[in-house]
Amino acid sequence: MPLFLSYSSVLTPALALVLVAGYAQTNSSVPPATPAQAATNQLFGLTDKMQLGYRLLDAKGKTVGEINQRVVHLQQGEREESKKQMVPEQTALLKSGLYDRKNVLIRLQDLTFRARRDTSFTDGMAYLNHDAMRSFRDRKIVYTPVPVAWPDQPTVGTELPDGGVTVNVSSSVVDIATVSTTLRKRRVVSGPTPLTTPAGTFACYKVESVREEATVPRPDMAMRNTSKQVDFYAPGVGIVRTEQYTKSGKLSQVQELTIRNTEPPSSMQKVKYKTKKS
Repeated sequence: MPLFLSYSSVLTPALALVLVAGYAQTNSSVPPATPAQAATNQLFGLTDKMQLGYRLLDAKGKTVGEINQRVVHLQQGEREESKKQMVPEQTALLKSGLYDRKNVLIRLQDLTFRARRDTSFTDGMAYLNHDAMRSFRDRKIVYTPVPVAWPDQPTVGTELPDGGVTVNVSSSVVDIATVSTTLRKRRVVSGPTPLTTPAGTFACYKVESVREEATVPRPDMAMRNTSKQVDFYAPGVGIVRTEQYTKSGKLSQVQELTIRNTEPPSSMQKVKYKTKKS
């Protein structure tokens, strides 16, 4: 599933979340579901201590880093939708680490995924534009994430809700800026289509959206960057691949699922504490 971290040392600042690789084939026949897809757990099929791995590639297909995630807590609870109605909700807390091509830790992040009714949600915080936030160190920061919705039974042609994160930056006396990343105009355009990755073959729906990153220092001034984002989403699994394109339509950055293990190998169990100096 997508994650969603900036990787400024090797990728453009336009992407706060580095994205996924491996093109979907246009085969009309969908292969049998893998064990991951057969999971009955609505919340992307996540299980306790499951580890996910993603490789990060540039436009030429060169590996520039990786993302490792681990499920550290699962919970079944309820969510209040109105004063008189409570609905069951699953939540999963993941530890997500971004590493460069030399396996040096760049950033750690906590992400919370949710599922209720017929929809699962990834964390809007995954889309935080870390590059834009570097200018606002030692300031008061208030995060307002909006979870990104992924229906358990997608329908081609359906529009999906916007999602992302807004950050209000201020000092003790004045508002300084608003920094945001939003996925909007999200639409299921095709699927299911088989997509093969190092982690297996998954039946994916193609979801296109406009990704907008903005920094607004004052109401009459805004710096915005928009690009096209394409997610390949497998119900019961999550985001298998994400692609980002430039305004001219050229592929710029990708992320691809490489590992999805219930019992992580020893090489993934170790936590790398060596960090890159800022």
